[in-house]
Amino acid sequence: MEKEIETKYPLLGKIDSPADLRALPESKLPEVCKELRNFIIESCSTNPGHFASSLGSVELTVALHYVFDTPSDKLVWDVGHQAYGHKILTGRRDVFHTNRKLGGVKPFPSPDESEYDAFMAGHASNSISAALGLAVSAALQNNENEHVVAIIGDGSMSGGLAFEGLNNLSNCENNLLVILNDNNMSIDKSVGGLSQLLITMHSSRFYNKLRNKIARGLTSIGLLNKRRAGVITRFNNSIKAALFRRHNIFDVMAARYFGPINGHDVRELVRMLQMVKDMKGPKMLHINTVKGKGFEPAEKTPTVWHQPGLFDIETGERLVKEGGTPRFQDVFGETLVELARANDKIVGITPAMPTGCSMNLLMNEMPNRFFDVGIAEGHAVTFSAGLAKGGSMPFCNIYSSFMQRAYDNLIHDAALQRVNMVLCLDRAGIVGEDGPTHHGAFDLAYLRPIPNITISSPYDECELRRLMYTAQLPQMGTFVIRYPRGKGSLVDWRCPLEAVPVGKGRLMQEGNDVALLTLGPIGKLAESAVAAAREQGVSVAHYDMRFLKPMDADILRTVGENFKYVITLEDGVVKGGLGSAVAEYMAENGYTPQITTIGIPDLFVEHGTTPELYKKCSMDNDAVLRAILKYKKQ
Repeated sequence: MEKEIETKYPLLGKIDSPADLRALPESKLPEVCKELRNFIIESCSTNPGHFASSLGSVELTVALHYVFDTPSDKLVWDVGHQAYGHKILTGRRDVFHTNRKLGGVKPFPSPDESEYDAFMAGHASNSISAALGLAVSAALQNNENEHVVAIIGDGSMSGGLAFEGLNNLSNCENNLLVILNDNNMSIDKSVGGLSQLLITMHSSRFYNKLRNKIARGLTSIGLLNKRRAGVITRFNNSIKAALFRRHNIFDVMAARYFGPINGHDVRELVRMLQMVKDMKGPKMLHINTVKGKGFEPAEKTPTVWHQPGLFDIETGERLVKEGGTPRFQDVFGETLVELARANDKIVGITPAMPTGCSMNLLMNEMPNRFFDVGIAEGHAVTFSAGLAKGGSMPFCNIYSSFMQRAYDNLIHDAALQRVNMVLCLDRAGIVGEDGPTHHGAFDLAYLRPIPNITISSPYDECELRRLMYTAQLPQMGTFVIRYPRGKGSLVDWRCPLEAVPVGKGRLMQEGNDVALLTLGPIGKLAESAVAAAREQGVSVAHYDMRFLKPMDADILRTVGENFKYVITLEDGVVKGGLGSAVAEYMAENGYTPQITTIGIPDLFVEHGTTPELYKKCSMDNDAVLRAILKYKKQ
């Protein structure tokens, strides 16, 4: 494998660490970039992953590792979609074919995997705050030679946490460098000789040595302090803004701003990074890149090629499997449009994921009733609550693991006020190859204690449609619907839109020996286990609870009075979810069945296919059957 890589990629094949990269002459860097880009294209064509973002950051990645002494110097990547090149250059090249596979290379940067991964990167907008913490810690420990860099994309810059980090830059002593990797923002590039002269001057060593010498002199005689230095820097930025009509968020920060520059000119990037590397105080470097750079189909439609699946390198054809059952996301999108046609109060809100959650269908048909608020989950929830208070009927769609970032907003701005809104949690439960930062493991447990909300999970696509219809009826309050990633189980899913009774489950299979209580689509998985148990002489009563809150007291009472053995099955953490709720009810009402809870164990589940992870977590069909048959022996 190693010899094959070295033959095909003569420069990249010899780079086992950034130290090997730094040993090369600068003239070789463009060729390294070419090989690295081709390596990513080849790897992702047969082992899918996040594609277009990493292609856009190739030159930046090479320049960063060439200029900075990683891992002593710290690189903090935002999200990690753009970090495949970083992984390949930092000792994971020969195992990169295992990326996102069970036991293989992790899907996002993780300190558990490599010393070159300075901080976890899975949720957007945390890089500036985390890197600022590392930079301030270095200053406190007098590590003057340690450099810290935050690399953040323009999409992540829409998140509130990024602005909180920026706002704090000037309040503490640090030498942090923030790089804005901008592939979509409409900020004019610097033009003309004077503009280029200013960039060159402000990044030149002579200018900065002179600037720092003057600053030290003014400080020694009491004319310059930290507050005044911040004022001077902001004044400097305002002058640049006035001269070149370029305004951005950095202009109001007490930090040095440079750019924008071409993010695909690796030698220019090296020059700029070398110039700003040892400057004191916080700095911002703005680069322009093209998402999907170097692979024409990805450049043309970067959203589609963000995570394209398998594809043919030569033709650019995505090898998407057609047919079969639709995804839950597609059913959600189609149903939302259907409901919106009948109810003119319905509006859709999503934090930067319209295509992923299929709300793009509403966006295309009713653009004035659709709102993409950017990567800002807290704002999405509070904005939805405001829409609801104003008389609209918001459907707010957020991926389950991202909803964790809007917990206070849900409590304070929605539930406490009993607002009528629908919160659709996509990607609930085990999501597969995206790993621990993306599994929707905790929503049932963290939502259940909140008063004034309804928590539901559909058994199949028809139930999803019915729950969506129910949720938008008058006076339903804050109504949560959570469903998994990917395909459902029904080919014919266009069932009539009709209400379901809130807080009521249903009996799916009669039985006498064991009661099996399930919540959501994972209940489908149990059907074959129930049938297999019956063949071995164990009669199982299977209940689809449908609602975690309020729970069906009639079902629980029936189970408590008639069964000694109870099993609960859920696609969420067992601590605090369905199993905990059932156990609490039984204890509070004097019932004493033996209860086995099956769900996500008390650990962060790694990455792999969903079936692999179900098996590893003892949540698969075999595990359910074993739990049922255990009672036969008793």
